[in-house]
Amino acid sequence: MPGLTLQTDALVLLKQPPADTFQTLTVFSAEQGVLLVLQRLPKKNSPGSILLDLFDEASLLLESSNQGRTWFVREPRLLVRHAGIGRSYDSLRFASSLAALAARNPGPAESHAPVAALLRTAFAIFADSPRPDLVYFKSLYRFARDEGYPVKQEWLASLPAAQRTAAAEALNQPLATQTAETAAVTRLTHRLEDYLRAHTEILLD
Repeated sequence: MPGLTLQTDALVLLKQPPADTFQTLTVFSAEQGVLLVLQRLPKKNSPGSILLDLFDEASLLLESSNQGRTWFVREPRLLVRHAGIGRSYDSLRFASSLAALAARNPGPAESHAPVAALLRTAFAIFADSPRPDLVYFKSLYRFARDEGYPVKQEWLASLPAAQRTAAAEALNQPLATQTAETAAVTRLTHRLEDYLRAHTEILLD
């Protein structure tokens, strides 16, 4: 049976240490959702070769000989590299948490485009924002909302008045104008995570 080919734009969510001549990546495509891909490591004397990294968005030509269970990268073309994420430990930590969340929860086909849009936006902001904790909180809320869960009607409405006001400000105000303390955002994030574990099928861990 002939192999499959696929052309798609995708964001790199996970990267395993290279083994032999390949590195293994988990990527997310707006058309296909989560894909496991293998990229051959470029030779040292191959100038211009692109080695994909975490949070990259790339245009990929993929080939599979096992009906799409695993794909091999043939012609990667880098679209965006968010190098700024790696300059801050907190940005790297929160961006990695969001990427892992998307990898664990591929969702139905109709959710792929919104998730890809969320990842694209969040990675760009993680690369520049001094408040990755707020970026993650807002992204987690949006992820659950876009998956169809009533986070506004149930979770937000269940919070004590002061926390409900703080959460609404964190979710609705632009990052540049926010002054919420890190500890307060951490408490809100933990409460949202507790709600998602208890009331949804979203896998957080």
